[in-house]
Amino acid sequence: MSEPPGRGAAWTEERGTSDEGRRRLKAPRRRAGDTVTQTAISCAVMRGGTSKGLMFLADDLPGDRATRDAVLLAAMGSPDERQIDGMGGSHPLTSKVAVVSLSPRDNADVEYLFLQVWPDRAEVSDSQNCGNMLAAVGPFAIEQGLVAAGDPVTPVRIWMRNTQTLATALVQTPGGRVRYDGPARIDGVPGTHAPIPIEFADVAGSSCGALLPTGNVTDVVEGTQVTCIDNGMPVVCIAASEFGLSGHESPAELEGDADLIRRVEAIRLAAGPLMNLGDVTDATVPKMSLLSPPAHGGTVSTRTFIPHRVHEAIGVLGAVSVATACLLTGSVAHAVAVIPQKTEGSTEIVVEHPTGFFTVTIEVALSPGGATPRNPPGVSDGTVTVTRSALLRTARLLMRGEVFVPSSVWNQGASL
Repeated sequence: MSEPPGRGAAWTEERGTSDEGRRRLKAPRRRAGDTVTQTAISCAVMRGGTSKGLMFLADDLPGDRATRDAVLLAAMGSPDERQIDGMGGSHPLTSKVAVVSLSPRDNADVEYLFLQVWPDRAEVSDSQNCGNMLAAVGPFAIEQGLVAAGDPVTPVRIWMRNTQTLATALVQTPGGRVRYDGPARIDGVPGTHAPIPIEFADVAGSSCGALLPTGNVTDVVEGTQVTCIDNGMPVVCIAASEFGLSGHESPAELEGDADLIRRVEAIRLAAGPLMNLGDVTDATVPKMSLLSPPAHGGTVSTRTFIPHRVHEAIGVLGAVSVATACLLTGSVAHAVAVIPQKTEGSTEIVVEHPTGFFTVTIEVALSPGGATPRNPPGVSDGTVTVTRSALLRTARLLMRGEVFVPSSVWNQGASL
């Protein structure tokens, strides 16, 4: 495979070669006497699931973390709630970054580092994963030549660096080209697109060390009964009724309730150390999910704080954790959920959220014996072990080219 593209260069396209369709990089032209004020960095803008962000090859970004973070803040226009001087969309869901590289691992094709760039403060966080942007990684890796396209589907094995776990995305590639149009619809995204099924392997406890990091199905935190769970994303499940809510309020209504925000944050701060996450004052985890009985024929209804804004939908891995909690007898989620009768094998959990539904397929194995954090009480008299989680997302390439940052932030490569 050819060397990865270099830093700070512009996209061109070559046709009629053995690598037909491969984007290559060419430095932009400068006239003699031009003042160098900005650095151009190759990137793409993609929607992944219900999120949107910038996609970079790892070799196109600075090697040291401090400079990299400064570059990403400048690229997104942070800190500024409007992000008016950058590519960010003034919301955490549209201020995300995926950094992709070839993987040296035998069981993975590429490595994916997720970075949350906060709109309102000068912070770039790698403390969590993002399953929505994960959906864009497979198509991006194929487009960049990191993974050879098959026909009609290309499996892309993705090592998620944030949680040190593996996912496999099945990308439609008819004729060896990524397909973005198709019949799949996901709530929170207009229209239909090509389906991207994603399977997760052994993500239980990936951030907290155990599926139930406190060792209990329920705990009382700040006087409120909760279930703390991590099946790919640390989540604190709370019954919405604990706050006198129906659980069907809009995100705007919840964000406008100052007392609710204060109480939820107090529980989050107290739950962090209990979940082996330490001081979470400045962290993006755990997520806080207010649960209630389903209103539209699903399994459970959710309103999720991420952690201070309310998600317009629900995060991919957050949905997986909530769905798993629904299967644990005695959990907060199990108490409000309408559980499918099937208790072993693949079970579909339909998670309702403010803009629709999110279906998670969970495969569980039941066995007799005592409960442990990794083998907690299940949906019958035995115990349940989650052996597989899967879901459906879509993604779309929106733009590719260069993002510019001031050369005072990073004066590297071709600049303008």
